[in-house]
Amino acid sequence: ETNTLPFHPFEMQQGDILRMEKEHQVLQEQLKEAEEKCEQLQSRNLDEVSALKELLKKSIEETEVSKSELVWFSEDLDVQKKKWQQKKKENQENLKALRSTAKKHTDTNDRYSKTIDEKEKQYKLHLSKYLETSNKFASDKLKLEELIKKSQDDCQECVKRAIKAEISVLKNWKETEVCKLNGMAANAEVNLRVLKSFSSPASAAPKLNSQIDSWETFISNVKKRLEKVEAEYDEKIQMVKNGAGNCLTKMETVDLSSP
Repeated sequence: ETNTLPFHPFEMQQGDILRMEKEHQVLQEQLKEAEEKCEQLQSRNLDEVSALKELLKKSIEETEVSKSELVWFSEDLDVQKKKWQQKKKENQENLKALRSTAKKHTDTNDRYSKTIDEKEKQYKLHLSKYLETSNKFASDKLKLEELIKKSQDDCQECVKRAIKAEISVLKNWKETEVCKLNGMAANAEVNLRVLKSFSSPASAAPKLNSQIDSWETFISNVKKRLEKVEAEYDEKIQMVKNGAGNCLTKMETVDLSSP
């Protein structure tokens, strides 16, 4: 049973067939593993393909929606574009009008600037005249204030003298009236004493008693008038001292005829 056949030409070297069988066996195992992996990959690829088909379907739907939206956006873009073009045209017209207005304002501003320069020159001229006149008026004002102060002092002095004069006049009127009334009262008291000396219980007569009553009434009226005169003149004197005016008036003369 020993192989006595030479290995040539089947083997280049002894053991090549065994080695090739071993390699074939290894390759078969690798092929089997590759087939298993291929089946697993095919199964996984089928799942992925199914998922990708779903994604593709969804993408197609979304693409359709996007196309619709794109159409809508295109239409809206056209509308907006027309609006913007119209607005751009209006803005250009407004800009043109604003430039025209700005030019008018610039011209007006230049004209006003020239007017302002002229007014400033006039103002400086008037200011110089005003300062000169103001200084003159200030000097005149100072002189007038001194005169006013002097006049006020003189006026106060005159008022004091006038008050003293009015008080003096009122006192003279008061003293004259009081002296007159005191004289009338003194004469009446003398007459009353004389009448009372004539009257006695034996020789008293109704007519004499009537005259005594009349003289007593007269003396009472004179005293009342005296009190009234003193009170009213004192009041007027006090009013004059307080600065009141129109107080220099005589009291009305009351005719006190003696009995």
